[in-house]
Amino acid sequence: MNSNPSSNIFDIDGSVLERGGQILRMALCFSALTRTAVRIRNIRQGRKKPGLAAQHLAGVELLRDICQGRVHKAALGSTEIEFHPGHIAHGRFVGHVQTAGSVALLLQAALPIAIFSSGPITLDLRGGTNADMAPQVDFLTEIFRPNMERFGASFDFDLIRRGYFPKGGGQCIVEVKPVQSLRAINLIESGTIRRFFGWSFVAGVLPVKIAHEMASGAKSVLSQISSSRVDVEVYKESLDMAPEGNCSGIILGCETSAGAILGGSALGEARKKSSQSGEEAAQEIRSAIEAGACVDRHVQDMLIILMALADGRSRIRTEALTMHTKTAIYVTELMTKAKFNVIEENGRSVIIECNGIGLRNINILNNSSSY
Repeated sequence: MNSNPSSNIFDIDGSVLERGGQILRMALCFSALTRTAVRIRNIRQGRKKPGLAAQHLAGVELLRDICQGRVHKAALGSTEIEFHPGHIAHGRFVGHVQTAGSVALLLQAALPIAIFSSGPITLDLRGGTNADMAPQVDFLTEIFRPNMERFGASFDFDLIRRGYFPKGGGQCIVEVKPVQSLRAINLIESGTIRRFFGWSFVAGVLPVKIAHEMASGAKSVLSQISSSRVDVEVYKESLDMAPEGNCSGIILGCETSAGAILGGSALGEARKKSSQSGEEAAQEIRSAIEAGACVDRHVQDMLIILMALADGRSRIRTEALTMHTKTAIYVTELMTKAKFNVIEENGRSVIIECNGIGLRNINILNNSSSY
């Protein structure tokens, strides 16, 4: 990876593969990490309303601020932007989605840049904490974070307030300490099931009975997989934590003897039985277990950028590639020298191999404030 500023603009078509916000987020990450200007065209071409939504615009502005960059043409509805990164800074940065847009996606975009910063970073993220079409923020802290820590990086998380559709208004504070480099991982052996865990919640005017029904639905599926204990905490959010809006949801995890952490999640929906939401979350874990996966389908695409930046050859066994993962691999190989190899095993699982580029945090190595 070339860390010298480039006078050329890297051109990316946002209408390929997943055709959503993921191409935008990953392209901006690699732009900041490589100090390479990027032009992204046809942004979210595959969506009902193409172009930047409030969540994507907040992400662009957050990443711009972290890397002291410049961005052209960024506005609500923009289908093309130019992003010119500068030095990755440290300090406090605010990402504020004025809607219920996902703070989890803001965090997902900012983390790879923050861990290669010149010093500690505080992210003040505001918007939706438990939103549809995005990871619930609890999934990132309880399922993704343990997987990230295998690479030698982590983050501290403080939830101030929940934010739900349609108003949002949630807030979390994330503290990130930089690392010198990421280590390669080898997640091939799934091990045996040690325990199931999770959280089932309601907020607003919804009765706690709904949370119990979601937990019951989840347990009915998980008990068919294994006799291991199932600990699902059922609760109603306080008014202090969730002052506005109604929401219900469930986040489940599975820990194996090999240390693998698999996850599943769902939000409650008015048009379906609460127990069905719990069953669907549990079925996601069941799918990963039956495939012999060490990484579930939702985490697999989140690890692609970490595998690419790591020093050495990483290998993970996971479920069949999602479109998000195929997109992540496409953008990564387009913008870096990392190379991926996908080995299909039995029709249900794959091994993803990556020779990472071994990015070094020159900020730390040189005790300098710039690359």
